[in-house]
Amino acid sequence: MKKLVVLTGAGMSAESGISTFRDSGGLWEQYRVEDVATPEGFHANPQLVHHFYNLRRKQLLEAKPNMGHYGLVELEKGFDVSIITQNVDNLHERAGSLHVLHLHGELMKMRSTGPGQEVYDVTPDKVEFAPGDLCPKGYPLRPHIVWFGEMVPEYEHAARIVETADILLIVGTSMQVYPAAGLLHDAPADVPVYLIDPKDIIVSRRNVQHIKLGATEGIKKFREMMKNR
Repeated sequence: MKKLVVLTGAGMSAESGISTFRDSGGLWEQYRVEDVATPEGFHANPQLVHHFYNLRRKQLLEAKPNMGHYGLVELEKGFDVSIITQNVDNLHERAGSLHVLHLHGELMKMRSTGPGQEVYDVTPDKVEFAPGDLCPKGYPLRPHIVWFGEMVPEYEHAARIVETADILLIVGTSMQVYPAAGLLHDAPADVPVYLIDPKDIIVSRRNVQHIKLGATEGIKKFREMMKNR
């Protein structure tokens, strides 16, 4: 069974109503990125940061996986599929994908600020947190999110997965922002690369086949192409 590695970004979840800081009219438009998505912002105003991620978790609970998410699950019938996502939502998992690696953390997890940095699952019955919430060892909790200016601890793991790809599929990300963009170059040189995104995107790699559609229709098209290979 061939190894299909899928890299997903914000466009993957857009059809589920999950906005990013680049979208107009979304949650991010009301906040400065520096205030809610940096270690400095958390240190300066943890109350604001917790409030922001509480809102994002509530939004996520109302969202549902779209047909693109389910389309990736269907691909598991014919491929060994590994998903590496830049998204912090859990829509891939809720759709049924079995192997998902989150590069930038997960909304439905909290992390201790103590030496062990233990990670704890967030349950739907408690999605609101405040500066007074502590881990079992007594240290303040923070969102389990990789903020701007922080290292991406799962990058090396992701690179090793990409190195094993027989086919690389990119969905809903321009692959222009590093370090995530570097994953494209970790794939073997002869591996076919497919990019699903409705926008014009310049990728610094020759053998990229661009499917100019949104996630749902693009993945449907990709599945048809794989049947005809």
